[in-house]
Amino acid sequence: MSQALLDLLNDVMTSPWVYLALFALAAVDGFFPAVPSETAVITAGVFAATGKPNLALVILVSALGAFAGDHLSYLIGRSSVGRLRRGRRARAAFDWASKALAERGGVVLVIARYIPGGRTAVTLTMGGVRYPLRSFSPFDALAAGSWALYSALVGFLGGMAFENDPIKGLLLGFAVAMSIAVTTEIVRHVRRRRPTAPVPAAAPSSRDALARVPARDDQAD
Repeated sequence: MSQALLDLLNDVMTSPWVYLALFALAAVDGFFPAVPSETAVITAGVFAATGKPNLALVILVSALGAFAGDHLSYLIGRSSVGRLRRGRRARAAFDWASKALAERGGVVLVIARYIPGGRTAVTLTMGGVRYPLRSFSPFDALAAGSWALYSALVGFLGGMAFENDPIKGLLLGFAVAMSIAVTTEIVRHVRRRRPTAPVPAAAPSSRDALARVPARDDQAD
């Protein structure tokens, strides 16, 4: 069974079409997170340790695909700005997001690349708040490039470590990727459940204080 799987993967990974497939998967993953682009890049990295596909090309096409997908997600968010601002709460959240992204949007974009589902949420929001494209693109290039390099090298190093047993290399690459994803989810869950400090009650105004003072009885004649 394992040998049949290896033969199938080897046929796919040694085909010239693998580069187009990696580009497409990384691009679609930008607005449809169910597509396992990271798994595909890691797998390509494992087989790149044998010489095919080419590691540099795997990194390049994966980064370009991620970059294109992020920009498509950004444009989708930009075209949906009217729907995002419906309702008073939505407008308040929208305004808060605009201010937060204006201050540190580039850092958020790079970090979100490594959070499951975070990439799509952030790129959509940055488009919705009309974050400047001239600032979005350079930071996204950094995010896409670092993600492609990381994913491909995880697979490549695993393939080099288990050159005679590629299945173990695949399992190692997947284990590293899953560990990062699970750890991120746990941290996010803990932070979400952390109790917030109670808001102190506002001091009563002078008018309210006077209203609480009981009226004096009239003096006896």
